[in-house]
Amino acid sequence: MDQQELEDFFRSLDRSFFVDDDMKKYAHLDEPLPIGFGQTISQPTLVLEMTKLLAPEKDSKVLEIGTGSGFQTALLAKMAAKVYTVERIAELMEKAQKRLEALNFSNIYYKVGDGSKGWQEHAPYDRIMVTAAARVLPAELVNQLAVGGRMVIPIGPPRSQELKVITKKDNGDIDVKTVELVRFVELKGQYGWTEV
Repeated sequence: MDQQELEDFFRSLDRSFFVDDDMKKYAHLDEPLPIGFGQTISQPTLVLEMTKLLAPEKDSKVLEIGTGSGFQTALLAKMAAKVYTVERIAELMEKAQKRLEALNFSNIYYKVGDGSKGWQEHAPYDRIMVTAAARVLPAELVNQLAVGGRMVIPIGPPRSQELKVITKKDNGDIDVKTVELVRFVELKGQYGWTEV
């Protein structure tokens, strides 16, 4: 991955484009902002850091769990060949898709559904980005990760999670590295903290 290209594109993205009118005046702040439905857009420095950790390549097929505002999706789509993004809230997906199409991205595929189960029909994926916190590592996502592939995911209880980088080895085993403590909204479904 070309880190300079990523950083240049990141700086060129207007974050206010990805939030609603009443939040635009806060878009320059390096902190999470609400985007409706109890969801947030993460602070920009964390979005950039997670993209660097994921390290998508120009030929990578990426699965994104939690489209949200589309800000993270835009970075992934710029750095990878294809992005398959799953969002459980239809209204958020609709807004994100309009924004991303306005930016002329044509390599993004959209699905409204339970992201914790991934998107099986297009698996395996070279990279998986999870932008909501799981209670445990979702088995379906591990299964959909290609050998040699990498996943970035926050795992842990509601108030504080560990940001983890998961790598699938040639023999199918997984290597787990903990990067830092983060705080994300909950991944809904089987791998979240609350019953649905």
